Amino acid sequence: MNANVYQHFRPEEHPFVESVGDWLEQVESQYAPYLTNFLDPRQAYILETLIRENSELKFSFYGGYENAERCRCMIYPDYYEPQLDDFELVMIEINYPQKFTELSHGKILGTLMNAGIKRDYFGDIISDGDRWQIFLAKESASYIENQVTKIGRVTVHLEERPYTDIIIPKDSWVEETTTATSLRLDAIISTVYNISRQRSKQLVEANKVKVNWSVNERPDYLLDLLDVISVRGFGRIQIQGLEGKTKKEKFRLRLGVLRK
Repeated sequence: MNANVYQHFRPEEHPFVESVGDWLEQVESQYAPYLTNFLDPRQAYILETLIRENSELKFSFYGGYENAERCRCMIYPDYYEPQLDDFELVMIEINYPQKFTELSHGKILGTLMNAGIKRDYFGDIISDGDRWQIFLAKESASYIENQVTKIGRVTVHLEERPYTDIIIPKDSWVEETTTATSLRLDAIISTVYNISRQRSKQLVEANKVKVNWSVNERPDYLLDLLDVISVRGFGRIQIQGLEGKTKKEKFRLRLGVLRK
């Protein structure tokens, strides 16, 4: 990968940029497709940018259903025509006693992570309010199904289901437009949830905020296109568009917002 490429991305993103370079080189040298693990929206944006600017290769994203947030990417030469089966996804449903207890996205995610399952091995966790489903990489599905028997204190059974049984997710992003004085993490949280800058700073410093699924303790962290911010107790924000500045030098933003 050309050294000049790195300057367009954050230092902590450089290892991922390097991985993408390796994937492109592998596809070009072997003239065969390459399938990634699950990517978050920011990683998908970086990968797409690098392919378009540094290669003649093609690519497709798929996460198990339309508008999936986390997707696998197939990178391939122009002769190849990927099929959905090539993405090697499995959908599993969490069977649990619905009449006596409730599950949550946070509890399910925490259980999977605490079981030592890397975040890039599974995709979206979706619910219609009662049922819960998870999209997995086929190569890790059996391990996860056998490993996870409880979520919190609730006994569960993970069962592979056909895609015809997919539920319609209850939560969906609401598109909002706003302006902000800064792309700082605390400034965006303050603007979206209408809380004081001091309060948003406290949330960040108290480890209650994640950026792209990693805890971020820096209120001054600068956000960028397709970052996903999770704020415990408030919801999630995705930077869907950076649309220039106003006459007063405020940033025009197009956001996806999930409010609790």
